[in-house]
Amino acid sequence: MSITAEISEKLQQGRAKAVKELVQQALDEGMSAAEILNEGLMHGMNIIGEKFKNNEVYVPEVLVAARAMNMGTEILKPYLASMGVTASGKVCIGTVQGDLHDIGKNLVKMMMEGKGLEVIDLGTDVSPEKFVQTAIDENCQIICCSALLTTTMGVMEDVVKAAEAAGIRDKVKIMIGGAPVTDEFCKQIGADCYTSDAASAADAAAAFCQA
Repeated sequence: MSITAEISEKLQQGRAKAVKELVQQALDEGMSAAEILNEGLMHGMNIIGEKFKNNEVYVPEVLVAARAMNMGTEILKPYLASMGVTASGKVCIGTVQGDLHDIGKNLVKMMMEGKGLEVIDLGTDVSPEKFVQTAIDENCQIICCSALLTTTMGVMEDVVKAAEAAGIRDKVKIMIGGAPVTDEFCKQIGADCYTSDAASAADAAAAFCQA
């Protein structure tokens, strides 16, 4: 088995320490950081994403795999930076104002990072102005809003309006998600994309950034 295949396998098992050691070993053997990232870490995380979509693994498995991925990428960061490898896109994510739930948001963040996107996490209870200002300051291609309460869903429409008012609506995609959110609601408020799970959200974000 190749070392990248081994990294992918250990990541899927959530064995962070083994992933860290294998990443270092691959670097010591002269493998490029980009190759380790793409064929090892991201490959493993994509498999976890697919399995999560198909209900073959659940939130705890995703979390341990993501932790293993983070430990691997920590080692690669300086090498990727020196090679000029940049993230394939930039996203700001947060749970909307009045809502303090963050498990779904955190999962989406991990899945997006697994796709090679840079994610700015604004946390919970985020105002529409903060989403829009962050997108402007950080040059994000996507604003990602999460809500778990039917009472806070309406704030997503305020985010769309705030982006329009700031004149960035044509430059920034707005993605929404969360238990009470539907595709119909997404169309109704004029957002760009609704996905029902974290893995699909990451796929959609990666596609937006490549477009």
